[in-house]
Amino acid sequence: MNRLETSPLRIAIVGAGGYSGAELVNILLRHPRAEIVGLFGSSKRDEGPQQLLEDIFPRFRGRLKLPVTAAEPGAIAALKPDAVFLATPHEASEALASPLLKTGACVLDLSAAFRFRDAGVYPLHYGFAHTHPDLLATAVYGLPELFRSQLPSAKLIAVPGCYPTSAILPLAPLVREGAIAKDSHGRLRRPIIDATSGVSGAGRSAKVGSLFCEVSLQPYGVLKHRHQPEIDTYAGVETVFTPHLGSFDRGILSTIHVELASDWTAEKVRTLYEKTYAHERFVRLCAPGIFPAIADVCGSNYCDFGWALDEKHGHLIIASAIDNLVKGAAGQAVQAMNARFGLDEGWGLLDGSFVR
Repeated sequence: MNRLETSPLRIAIVGAGGYSGAELVNILLRHPRAEIVGLFGSSKRDEGPQQLLEDIFPRFRGRLKLPVTAAEPGAIAALKPDAVFLATPHEASEALASPLLKTGACVLDLSAAFRFRDAGVYPLHYGFAHTHPDLLATAVYGLPELFRSQLPSAKLIAVPGCYPTSAILPLAPLVREGAIAKDSHGRLRRPIIDATSGVSGAGRSAKVGSLFCEVSLQPYGVLKHRHQPEIDTYAGVETVFTPHLGSFDRGILSTIHVELASDWTAEKVRTLYEKTYAHERFVRLCAPGIFPAIADVCGSNYCDFGWALDEKHGHLIIASAIDNLVKGAAGQAVQAMNARFGLDEGWGLLDGSFVR
């Protein structure tokens, strides 16, 4: 019998001192088959005195007595992990993944370092040249609702971004079924996405715009946000994406405008969504006339969305809500890990506990 069928999965987390890393710890501590064997800092936190995780996040007092140590591939490999989560900056993930994959561990990367097949995306949108383009062809995009069949054989899983998750899940079925109207040149009319994220989406580093007395509702990255190509790639349609910073700690609400093809009705849209997501436990469809709120999903791995159609003009409005740190990062990563190792996808994610 395979050891993994009877023993806990040995888990290492790199970037445990950040918000997504801490969320991974919180989820994996309640996972029935996970054993956290090592915590490591991202490259930005490797220097300085070693700290226990509870010194960084006091909510872990009495729950996990592990230090957060420097992210050195040899030290991580020495723990013989079955899975390594990289909650690290893009460049750090790109450097760490290759040596870790050689140990036989499954690597789940929460950065954007392996989300694209085309290495040319990285200097254009992320400001660095990719030095491991060979790995881009092997990475599986870790959105289980769309790529579940590819996950069991994956060695490298590129966990989707937060904004993209909130947009791809509602848009991809419409694109697949030809629901989006075309312009006079035969091109799909671009959906418009206005999305607002809590401040945790900007990470834990100190920035004036993220300070309690400074943060305010405002757009940023207009027409140049790095999540735009990810949304377009995996939704299957070019979009107009405008992110906003909201004065709350966590969560994303995306409002999406779509011009539908002439033969699409409200009933046809509902039938499509119900058929697509009927057996997806982490996608919840709102009843007619109901739209989701961030409070509905905060601390959970759910993506909730509702919609309304102006049938006279064929204008569909969709509102989707996720927790950016859970379904938009750590929860999605654990869901993908569960699918990768043949476990129940809900393990660690369905007990409803939320420790701030």
